[in-house]
Amino acid sequence: MIDLNIYKKKSSIIIIHILLWIILFAISASQIYMRIGIIPYDFYFKFTLFFIAFYLNYHIFVPKLLLKKEFLYYTATVLIFSIIFIFIIQYVVPKPINFGPANRIPRNLPPDIKKDLFFFRSFPTLVSLLLFFTLSTSIKLGIEWYKTEKEKVVIEAQKVSSELSFLKAQLNPHFLFNTLNSIYALANKKSDNTTEAIVTLSELMRYSIYEAKENTVSLEKEIEHLKNYISLQLLRLKDSSGVRLNIHGLLNFKIEPLLLISFIENAFKYGTDFKGKTDIRIKITIKNDRLNLYVYNTSSYKKTKNENSGIGLKNIKNRLSLLYPNTHSLEIIDDKKSYTVNLILKLKNIKT
Repeated sequence: MIDLNIYKKKSSIIIIHILLWIILFAISASQIYMRIGIIPYDFYFKFTLFFIAFYLNYHIFVPKLLLKKEFLYYTATVLIFSIIFIFIIQYVVPKPINFGPANRIPRNLPPDIKKDLFFFRSFPTLVSLLLFFTLSTSIKLGIEWYKTEKEKVVIEAQKVSSELSFLKAQLNPHFLFNTLNSIYALANKKSDNTTEAIVTLSELMRYSIYEAKENTVSLEKEIEHLKNYISLQLLRLKDSSGVRLNIHGLLNFKIEPLLLISFIENAFKYGTDFKGKTDIRIKITIKNDRLNLYVYNTSSYKKTKNENSGIGLKNIKNRLSLLYPNTHSLEIIDDKKSYTVNLILKLKNIKT
């Protein structure tokens, strides 16, 4: 089955080439006509040979030799074909009938004069031929460079997309694992809040499965997801008075889903000191198109951190680098008593 877009693209290129040759032919023919009053029929033969030289170089010499870095072979091939074309033009193409006194060439000239005459008649043709070779080489190299750059962009976009898909897929199990641990703690205590926690978890998973599959979501939905997660964590705490959440600013922006949750998870996972006191401060400020996430929590280094504890933060750092390469800043301060995150990123308007 023929790809219609490819067919249209190739047809457009062919039409452009035809139009350019028609324009070049008209300009060359008109210049000759204005200079000598007629268009000699050897002009058509020469123009045809230039046409053949252009596309031989364009489709064969450049792709088969120059692009494969066979510079010596390419140069030799161009020179050999130039000599062949000059020979054809001088000895094979029929010469026009003399049409003016200035163009009449006496017969029976001495050999030396004939050699000089051959050189002076061949040199302009050789220059024109080499110009056609140079033009076709420049156009072909330019097109190949454009194709290469375009392929690089496509490959890079595919790479980023696949990496983001992998990071999202990695994030959901990590998030679920941490949340189930929280519910297990409630169930182990036979808490009355276990049922509420399961309902909240179902809402969190609904968001992760259905909403987070999109490239972007509304900031309002993302913050609602954070609130649900925080409310779930509060159910397992004996004293939740040390947890403070403040949100300021308009929420009419878009954001990549599950972008902020890892910082909140980390705060609740390590936000209780060795005395059992929880101190977590979360502040989200939206001003103009900038979001500032500030998270502070106390921490106890008596807790053992396993290898998987850093997956969430490593994941989010990678996602930020891919999604906001030049439009975010992340500062993390980790000392033995507290952990502070300060993230600033440029949001996307809800209309874009």
